[in-house]
Amino acid sequence: MATSKTSKKTALRKETAKAPGVVVPASDPAREPSVVSLITRKLEEDIVLGRRHPRERLVEQDLCVNFNTHRGDVRLALFELEKKGIVQRIPNRGAIVRDLTPREVTEIYGVREELEVMAVRILPFPVPAADIARLEALQHEHSKAVDAGDLLGVYYSNVHFHRALFGLCGNGCLIETIEYLAQKVSGIRSYAHANPAALNATRSDHVEMIEALRHSHRDDLITLTRRHLKPAAQAYISAYRLRFGDSGDSA
Repeated sequence: MATSKTSKKTALRKETAKAPGVVVPASDPAREPSVVSLITRKLEEDIVLGRRHPRERLVEQDLCVNFNTHRGDVRLALFELEKKGIVQRIPNRGAIVRDLTPREVTEIYGVREELEVMAVRILPFPVPAADIARLEALQHEHSKAVDAGDLLGVYYSNVHFHRALFGLCGNGCLIETIEYLAQKVSGIRSYAHANPAALNATRSDHVEMIEALRHSHRDDLITLTRRHLKPAAQAYISAYRLRFGDSGDSA
């Protein structure tokens, strides 16, 4: 039994190590991700890809069986996801995938828009050629993932692109807050990703953002930043109302 559990955890580590943005040297077992971090990442990916839906229960015993581990690991993973804002704990019921109402999504995206525009306003021009080249490389990875229909690759490459973009503003507090709010609504990304036209629009926006940076066109970049946020929120709100009605609009 111990051998089976060990082999399954090793397989989980290998699977997670293949995910974009994860580097685990095979020659250094001490640096392998912990079981908790692997469970956290796998559940987050399931939520981002729409494999787990808003209000879906995350039953600890089921997760223990799925990941062949004990409740301590599962509870720590759920705690990490709760801190990120994508899992919610309900007394006497346990953990569920966070159910963001249309009102909450509208409020979060309203704040995101102003913070991201603020980052663009203070971003120093001209942008160094090395930074432009880095953004182009990240966008190339995003474009490849879109063409391949690799939605997990689309998600991670998009995260890396925007992290690099807003990182150019140089304000650590602002960067951290933008990152937190983006993470909090990561569970709604799948609603826009289900639409190929939306993915292509995202790709086009990234290309235009790079050109605006290259030519120091701040106003164009502000316009693109505002426009770029809208499709994901709109897609989620539309799907939410079809499924649950308008109950969340005034909650």
